Amino acid sequence: MSDYHVILESGWVIRDVDTLDDAIGIAISEAGKRLNPKAKFVEIEIGQAICPFCEEELNNALIVANIALVGLTLEMKVFKAESEAHAERIAKSIVGDALRDIPLKVLEVELIK
Repeated sequence: MSDYHVILESGWVIRDVDTLDDAIGIAISEAGKRLNPKAKFVEIEIGQAICPFCEEELNNALIVANIALVGLTLEMKVFKAESEAHAERIAKSIVGDALRDIPLKVLEVELIK
């Protein structure tokens, strides 16, 4: 049995928002409310995308017609998992249970030494 660091990505739709900063703040706040107290050990951050032209990191947030799509990364440690696939399933189960109806994608699973 091993311990793993799992990073998940989720997409949040925020309605009636004027600025990217507001959208990011609201998305992080909503995710935190849903994860607390059941999964308060999950770290929430704004996702990063890489520009295909200049290769700089950009925030994963976009506003069109006062509706924002914000990409968040959710990081957690999974202890005593049998394999990487088992760690993925545990993380998706814990986070997915708290964030119902929010799509999740596994970005990275890393063995903790």
